[in-house]
Amino acid sequence: MAQSVRLKHGSSAIINAQQRKIFSGVLCTQRPTGAKCLRTSTNATKQHDEKYCLDLVRSRDYDGFVCSLLFPDAARRASLTLRAFNVELAQVKDSVSQKNIGLMRMQFWKAAVEDIFRDDPPVQPVSMELWRAVRNHTLTKRWMLRIINAREKDLDDKAYRNLQELETYAEQVQSSLLYLLLETLGVRDVHADHAASHIGKAQGIVTCLRATPFHSRHRKVFLPMDICMLHGASQEDFIRGSREQNVKDVVYDIASQAHVHLQHARSFCKNVPAAAVPAFLQTVVLEDFLQRIRKTDFDIFHPSIQKRNPLLPIELYLRSWKKQTY
Repeated sequence: MAQSVRLKHGSSAIINAQQRKIFSGVLCTQRPTGAKCLRTSTNATKQHDEKYCLDLVRSRDYDGFVCSLLFPDAARRASLTLRAFNVELAQVKDSVSQKNIGLMRMQFWKAAVEDIFRDDPPVQPVSMELWRAVRNHTLTKRWMLRIINAREKDLDDKAYRNLQELETYAEQVQSSLLYLLLETLGVRDVHADHAASHIGKAQGIVTCLRATPFHSRHRKVFLPMDICMLHGASQEDFIRGSREQNVKDVVYDIASQAHVHLQHARSFCKNVPAAAVPAFLQTVVLEDFLQRIRKTDFDIFHPSIQKRNPLLPIELYLRSWKKQTY
């Protein structure tokens, strides 16, 4: 389990203050205390923060955005905030040219989470909304720090050595996010946590597959090396968008493991509280992708894979209405 990181006093505090101004996304000249936040947070400011998170999730995590819209009113805003937090961390890797800059931004978020739980959040839309979510839903700090630490390690920009390494990363990021989403719904249940663990692993695997064409265009390959070697598929095969059988075999093996995790999650469904259903709507998205990749004979570069399913929001709504996700 990832441990929180505290900033040192003295000169490092000055450096951290500068980092907050540069990397928070909004100029932060002063961080109000919790009491002052309550006095100065106007309705206009709250609405701006909420809209910022909503727009960020809608543009960078559309599937998650649609899923969050189907959350109960009391949890919808917090769920969008948590997804915005995850998006902020995810886009660090693609938005920085040097690892050190990425590490500085991660350090900002580690400090921000610590400050949020001290009722002293940085004046930045996502951190302010996260502060409100923590106050309203008593969220767990270690899950947030776990996501940050996993994203920070992923800045190395290397392919996963094996499928287990990809699963570990997926559990630390996606499953931790699901644990937090369950908390917004008031669900703290061991069976729900077990299901979330497997769904998070499936989510991470599918995300890696879906991003393969994008990464290949930028001459990067992150698929597990052990499976690539097993089928004699080189990184160059993916970079040039090969649609040969050995590449399809790699995709098949990885997609099959995502399916296995969804099957494991289903084994807990009878014991999972009904209130947890909105948090697991993501399984509908995962099933949709796995079905579409199967129809293309596991051709990850097939044009249809890159298109968004226009019927998916309807399917999500129906599953939500029936309280049936996985």
